[in-house]
Amino acid sequence: QAQLVESGGGLVQAGGSLRVTCAASGLTFNACVMAWFRQAPGKEREFVAVVNGDGARTSYRNSVKGRFTISRDNAKNTVFLQMNSLKPEDTAAYYCAADVNAGGLITLQHYGPRPYDYWGQGTQVTVSS
Repeated sequence: QAQLVESGGGLVQAGGSLRVTCAASGLTFNACVMAWFRQAPGKEREFVAVVNGDGARTSYRNSVKGRFTISRDNAKNTVFLQMNSLKPEDTAAYYCAADVNAGGLITLQHYGPRPYDYWGQGTQVTVSS
C-alpha cells in the first residue's frame, strides 16, 4: 500500500520559482532515500536531486546546483523540491522516488533510477521563455 502522491507542478515564467511536493504513505519514511527525477518528451528520465533519511545530506545534478533545493519533513512524511531561477530547459514531468532498502543512506546507485522501489505519478513543470 506504499504510495507517493505529488503536487505543485504548473506553468511559470523563466526566472520564476516553483515548489513541488511528494506526500508518502505506507513507508517507513525516515529509512527511505528520497529523490526527484525528471523526464522531458523524447528524452531519458534523469536524476535531479536526492536526500538521505534524516535530511542532512543532499546531492544535485550539476545543471540545477544553486537553483534547486531538496528537503524533507519526516514528521509529515513529505519531501519537497524548491526550484528557483527556473529555465526553459527545466521543463519536464517531475517524479518523486523512494528507496526503502538503503537504510536512509545515499549511494552511487541513487543517481540513477534502479534502486528506487516506488515512484510518484509525476507532476508537470513548464517554464516559458
